[in-house]
Amino acid sequence: MLKRLFVAILVLIAIAPVPSRAQAPDFDPERGLPTIAPLIAKVSEAVVNISVVSETPTQLTPLFRDPFFAPFQFPQDPRPNQRQVSAGSGVIVEADRGYVLTNNHVIENATEIRVTLTDQRSFEAEVVGSDPATDIALLKIDADDLTAVPFGDPDTLMVGDYVVAIGNPFGLGQTVTSGIISALGRSGINPEGYEDFIQTDASINPGNSGGALITFDGRLVGINTAIISPGGGNVGIGFAVPVDMARAVMDQLIRFGEVRRGRLGVTIQDLTPDLAEALGVDARSGAIVASVEDKSAADRAGLEPGDVITAVNGDPVTGSSELRQAIGMLRPDTEVEIEALRQGQRLALTTKLGDGSPARTARAGTPDLLAGVQLAPLGAAQRREGIDTGVVVTDIQPGTRAARAGLRPGDVILSINNTPVDNTGDVDRVLGATPSALALSVWREGERLLILLRS
Repeated sequence: MLKRLFVAILVLIAIAPVPSRAQAPDFDPERGLPTIAPLIAKVSEAVVNISVVSETPTQLTPLFRDPFFAPFQFPQDPRPNQRQVSAGSGVIVEADRGYVLTNNHVIENATEIRVTLTDQRSFEAEVVGSDPATDIALLKIDADDLTAVPFGDPDTLMVGDYVVAIGNPFGLGQTVTSGIISALGRSGINPEGYEDFIQTDASINPGNSGGALITFDGRLVGINTAIISPGGGNVGIGFAVPVDMARAVMDQLIRFGEVRRGRLGVTIQDLTPDLAEALGVDARSGAIVASVEDKSAADRAGLEPGDVITAVNGDPVTGSSELRQAIGMLRPDTEVEIEALRQGQRLALTTKLGDGSPARTARAGTPDLLAGVQLAPLGAAQRREGIDTGVVVTDIQPGTRAARAGLRPGDVILSINNTPVDNTGDVDRVLGATPSALALSVWREGERLLILLRS
């Protein structure tokens, strides 16, 4: 009798809802089944399908590009671009304003974007902005009666927590998969980007990109973005951008239409035990400063080669990738507090970040008069010449308007149409008015020039 009672108690414990943060599935007493159906009913309307139309140049056979065969060819009419249709996923995060988070690679090079809701309503979407470095894009739709999913806090996640991935894999329609958090703080997937991925074994397949990663309490903790798979299908290793990173990008896109990143001006590497011993510092983790750029934020703060940065604004820095991300998620001119070690002594330094925004590439085929021109923030070489404002020309495609007008790589554009430009975002704002002519005030080898471009 006691044995049967003991077994019954164990069964009741096994099926009872778990109140801890492990977030176990609910138990449906009517059907006698564990389920997450109530969760899916609550959040699924916030996950949308995104269809994208893009155009790519028609590829010609190499024979048409071979100079040897040129005398034997008839003149070729320009061929129209190839039209491509693809699909992805997105998450409604603000119902009142119609904001939808997705991946940059889902909508990149799109000429048309449509968002389809679970009730089959379809809307043309406006791109508020995108950020390739984090693979996050923000869309806006003009629609009523939308459902948004609330933001969660990725900092509270632990390996082993249950999560649900919702998206549109292979264009099949909305699909739900579940799993656990496999790892946190993953990086190295895209070394050129800013990474702090949540890894999960919830099935994420092509088309899931931009979809939602949701905890069992119904909160958004990640935007699904990538898989590792030799064959292109799910093998249980998927990644999501933490929603705090996505939200920081979103806030900048809403306010400025772009993401501007701070720049410290150092080259760094990870602190290892042998390097710590060689430098005589009592630290197990951090980022070693290998060099400091002249007149940079790091230089103004007083950082020196050999210093070990251990924290930024009070948050610990465990290595070079973490420092890069901490600085890169802050805007230029943000004041930061840096904790460092120098020959066993602790330093508390303060500085304002410089501008580390990525180079701007104007796309050929647009009404942009600077099409084919690559621009970047000023570097140390220009600042040594006494140039404090402007953008530097890093490359120009031959045959473009700018090249024919005489613009050269290495030129510093100080102003456009009498409007000073301090970064690539300023350039985009001037060009956003689609002027029919541009007057570029240019600094070149110690002289000021005026270069005119007309459409």
